[in-house]
Amino acid sequence: MTGTRARRTVVSVAVSAVLACGTACTAGEEAPASREPASAPPDPAAPASRTPALTGPSADALRSVERATGRAGSARVESTTVMGGELSLEAAGVLGWRDDGLTGTLTITYTGGTTAETMRSLGTTAMEARYLPDAYYARMGDEFADRVGGRHWIKYVYEDLEDLGGGAGAGFADQMRKTTPNQAVKALLTAEDVRRVGEETTRGRRTTHWSGTVGGETAQTVDIWVDDRNLLVKKVERGRTKTGELTQTAYYSDYGVTVPARRPPAGDTADFKELLASQSG
Repeated sequence: MTGTRARRTVVSVAVSAVLACGTACTAGEEAPASREPASAPPDPAAPASRTPALTGPSADALRSVERATGRAGSARVESTTVMGGELSLEAAGVLGWRDDGLTGTLTITYTGGTTAETMRSLGTTAMEARYLPDAYYARMGDEFADRVGGRHWIKYVYEDLEDLGGGAGAGFADQMRKTTPNQAVKALLTAEDVRRVGEETTRGRRTTHWSGTVGGETAQTVDIWVDDRNLLVKKVERGRTKTGELTQTAYYSDYGVTVPARRPPAGDTADFKELLASQSG
């Protein structure tokens, strides 16, 4: 019984920790509409309220950025994320955004927080994450694999995550979609206080700095730095979560890069629903 309980604890902790990591790595600006309860009836006035608040030359400039960044389709990404005392991490890799969804591969290194301590206790200090249009995959360490039948990868189907009890995975897929740089610009177009801060040098490139507040009641400050090709070079996002302050800084480069997004071997992959079921089995 002790072994079974230990295994259940490992599975529960790993699933929760990887979900937290996935959320942190893809912390994105949510449009105000995404905050409405899923069960809320349609609001006839909602379309008007979601019309971008920004008009004039600033709006034209940011829409040009949104179009250029969206057309690029992919980029190399480096980011750091801090979520209060729960988690801090670094991520690096490539992401792609097309009509069929988010794809990409990131290497994620845990650098601090309670979740990082939990993952270290499972023998994992870094993780590979793969994003496909229908699912998110996380590669755990050998120690974790030894405790769950030798499989290293956990598969999270987005639709299944939405059905998680207690809302643990609610909005996960939506957050994935919002991590792309063009979505940051869309968010700024809804901000009433967006402003052009000025010209700055960012990683050796001349950029224009824009800043604004998005998100209504749970407001987040979003800053972007854009180069002369209307492509994002840097994004900084600040706000609050249930566990404290959220800060994420991301750098984008090598737009148009090829994005490797292969599914892990089926024989080395466990579905998170199977792992959860094993806790009650």
